[in-house]
Amino acid sequence: MDFFRKKPTVQEQIRSNDRVLKKQTRDLDRDRNALEREEKKLEMEIKNAAKKGNKQAATILAKQLVNLRKQRTKSYAMGSKISAISNQQKMMHSNMKMANAMGTTTKTMTQMNKVMDPQKTAATMREFQKESAKMEMTEEMIDDTLDEILDESGDEEEQDAIVNQVLDEIGIEITGKLADAPSAHRGALGESSKAAAADADIEKQLAALRDL
Repeated sequence: MDFFRKKPTVQEQIRSNDRVLKKQTRDLDRDRNALEREEKKLEMEIKNAAKKGNKQAATILAKQLVNLRKQRTKSYAMGSKISAISNQQKMMHSNMKMANAMGTTTKTMTQMNKVMDPQKTAATMREFQKESAKMEMTEEMIDDTLDEILDESGDEEEQDAIVNQVLDEIGIEITGKLADAPSAHRGALGESSKAAAADADIEKQLAALRDL
């Protein structure tokens, strides 16, 4: 029948050992209590024998008392050993738990090392850095291009409004003067056109003088 009995686990064996040790401790406590009661009884009998002058009876009882006290001392020593065994078992159990934890951690680390190939991970990080640098360069180029386009296609009316706002803030009234000023892109240039015509006449006269 013992051959077919399931082997207990370590945890079950430890609990079983604890029950046995606790039972032995309780038994020793009961025996010590009984010995202490017997010791007090012998002490009273020795006193009574001494009072009656019965030296022989007192001597016999005294020897019994000595043996009883030795037995009680042995009981305390056995209790200390049982306590030491219990503590040793607890420490062994704690060491086993730590060993199991280390085994589980080692297994987890082994699995992670299998999944996370160091060389592959390093290559992935290098590829990430390279693509990140490309993205930063692309973003910088796009920003520069947009800045150029926005600068070239600036709204002239918006620029004039900004200029007028600045002039108003500093207290200069120049809107009317700017309105009267000739525009470089208009067909009629006002006084500037007249000056250009006079220059043309002078050029013609100089050319006629050279032909003489």
